[in-house]
Amino acid sequence: MSEPQTKAGDGAARLRGKLITLEGGEGAGKSTQIGHLLGRLGAAGIEAIATREPGGSEGAEILRKILLSGVVKPLGPAAEAILFAAARIDHIDNTIEPALRAGKWVVSDRFSDSTRAYQGGAGEIDPRVLNGLERVALGDLRPDLTLILDLPAEEGLRRAARRRAPGETLDRFEGEDLRFHESLRASFLAIAAADAGRCVVINASAPEAEVADAIWRVASERLIAAPAEQEYGA
Repeated sequence: MSEPQTKAGDGAARLRGKLITLEGGEGAGKSTQIGHLLGRLGAAGIEAIATREPGGSEGAEILRKILLSGVVKPLGPAAEAILFAAARIDHIDNTIEPALRAGKWVVSDRFSDSTRAYQGGAGEIDPRVLNGLERVALGDLRPDLTLILDLPAEEGLRRAARRRAPGETLDRFEGEDLRFHESLRASFLAIAAADAGRCVVINASAPEAEVADAIWRVASERLIAAPAEQEYGA
């Protein structure tokens, strides 16, 4: 389980890293944009790692295979949400928290907002259940910035289809109908509206370079520009 976001006590210790999460529907380009963001963070002198959900740690990757295979689908969204939470605990304990404590920034392809959108919004799970799972899985950990890559569901599904290799089967969620994916988009936008201090919506329909520029502008303004002189000597 995650630990509170506190800095180490002695003055020589590194400052705690930042957690950035990218969210959005299928085909939004999250993994591509994470590559661009890590490159720019590195150029700015910030050590950062990329990770993903479900997955990102040895135990969570095992659960990823189970979840995306669809074998849990017959048990319903609540069962899926519980397994996602279990994977998230392992991911936080073994990948995210160690990196943050070491002063590294973590950029994750999906995090807890995906559970709220996929199982909560589209799956219609009672928010009280999701709140309880978040308390158990996240503890005091919250993303410092969440970027929601938004585009029409139809466009996202077309993109996802183009990137699949010949003969590759659809995963558990790509195989859902258009109505499901439109509900996902609405859920992500509702999450962003409810937590504007943490979330920023990015127009993912724009060209790749423009999306990368928009992401970097937000990350710079919110997490780098203000503390840069103090923390990174910029």
